[in-house]
Amino acid sequence: MLTLALIGFVGGVVTGISPCILPVLPVIFFSGTQSVRRDARGETAGETGGGVAVAERPVRAAGRARPYLVIGGLVVSFTLVTLFGSLLLSVLGLPQDVLRWAGLVVLALIGVGLIVPRFEHLLERPFSWIPQRNPDASKGGFALGLALGAVYVPCAGPVLAAITVAGSTGQIGLDTVVLTGTFSVGTATPLLVFALAGRRVAERVGAFRKRQRGIRITAGIVMLLLAVGLVFDVPQLLQRALPDYTAPLQDKVNNSQPVLDLGNLTNDQNKDLSKCAVGATELQSCGKAPDIRGIQQWLNTPDGAAVNLADLRGHVVLLDFWAYSCINCQRSIPHVTAWDNAYRASGLQVIGVHSPEYAFEKEPRNVVSAAAGFGIKYPVALDNSLSTWTNYRNRYWPAHYLIDATGTVRHIKFGEGDYDVTERLIRELLHEANPGATLPAPTDTTDSTPNTGDITRETFLGSTKQVNFAEQGQYTTGKRSFTFPARQADNTFALDGAWTLDTQSITPTGGDARVRLTYKAKEVRVVLAGTGTLTVDTPAGPRTMAVSGTPRSYQVISTANSQQGTITATASSGVEMFSFTFG
Repeated sequence: MLTLALIGFVGGVVTGISPCILPVLPVIFFSGTQSVRRDARGETAGETGGGVAVAERPVRAAGRARPYLVIGGLVVSFTLVTLFGSLLLSVLGLPQDVLRWAGLVVLALIGVGLIVPRFEHLLERPFSWIPQRNPDASKGGFALGLALGAVYVPCAGPVLAAITVAGSTGQIGLDTVVLTGTFSVGTATPLLVFALAGRRVAERVGAFRKRQRGIRITAGIVMLLLAVGLVFDVPQLLQRALPDYTAPLQDKVNNSQPVLDLGNLTNDQNKDLSKCAVGATELQSCGKAPDIRGIQQWLNTPDGAAVNLADLRGHVVLLDFWAYSCINCQRSIPHVTAWDNAYRASGLQVIGVHSPEYAFEKEPRNVVSAAAGFGIKYPVALDNSLSTWTNYRNRYWPAHYLIDATGTVRHIKFGEGDYDVTERLIRELLHEANPGATLPAPTDTTDSTPNTGDITRETFLGSTKQVNFAEQGQYTTGKRSFTFPARQADNTFALDGAWTLDTQSITPTGGDARVRLTYKAKEVRVVLAGTGTLTVDTPAGPRTMAVSGTPRSYQVISTANSQQGTITATASSGVEMFSFTFG
């Protein structure tokens, strides 16, 4: 039990310093700054009472417990919602995302209360009967923590996966409670440090002491922005753009034997999966693929019909376990959709198994909206009971299981990365199933995590993955018009004309449109699909490429040495542009 508690705590601490914690940090910081207050009469130098100036009174840290109450509320709320929220809502017949929406409403109400004191008094009136030794010291702290715990979505990992499985299936014992509690405390520990830092700043910095009213208003605005941002998934855009700098630490925790044993429910169907070394670079044989079972609903199939693996003999199947709020999954999905687009005609069948981490992810309407936003067109199974998850003994989001044409699992990959390996093995299995098949060129499998180097990094053009875009205004999905900027920074792309921006690619709208690229490399390639032409103005003169078919890479320019350069490409209507790559 002690080992389990230690694993939960360490796993929580690593999660608590990961990029997925960033959106709540401003709220946590300002919750700490509210730990100070004026004297009992709320007076400072320069204020008047009845027209008479009063002497300055010191600002005291009267609400020293507030940071602890905020974090305590977060721990309690997150623990209860994760373990018991889904079961309670099912018993009451309520939508599975009602707790998250309730948390967002409470967060917004607290924000408004900080801005409008009279409204805050109205919120506190129902609780006026509770005895309070110092009513102004820490009010609202625990309620704020409860709200944050209901909306907080940490990064996924095996520890959290084991907790989620227990909560969703009702298999809750002392070990699960201990694991959940220690994980929550571990996650909250870095947040407590940040809250205490906010309190320290408020105590030491004169501007915070003298402008308490302004600080309260700022804190209220920050909370409202977080609530609105969470409604529209704005924080996830930030999280996707950042590299997961905690990945080495997570690997050490997640690959320890006690973690590998968490949630591993062995049965006759999945007993041979352990024959596969996770993340192997070559094909292996791991037994017959377990069934897809316990699915509540299917998306992207004719009339919602179920998909049976036994009916897919002769096809290569890629099972992608994902959850739509999982940041790791969001970074992986563009590669999965690219493989589906490239190899579906060659015999690849991608199946997304949506196994929710949290109750609000069980709502079909939420998954439908997310799948459309990610450009997912392959079948998606809503595994709300985690029946298929447990039948595969899965423990990670995302997770890929590659199944050959005979129904045998040949490769397992947990987490992000190694996309080139997965695609190479897909191609091998497709050739194995049909030796005479002609496959399209490999897709662009470069990891989109930001990196540095002495050549321009890969430049994605889709609205959800774009990098290196010159400052030309809004770059979101839909029809947009652009004009080349007068000046363009190195290693960027700019657009001119009318374009339709999709999640993965861009297409000219109603006629020719141009892309201008500044780069440093020996070779420049572009991934294109559709039907039409791409004419590129290069230092050696213009060249026109005929574009036809599924996405593949076209060479634009190649030189003996790496050099700084600029090219302008004109795309005809019907051409889809995905990315520029450099060598």
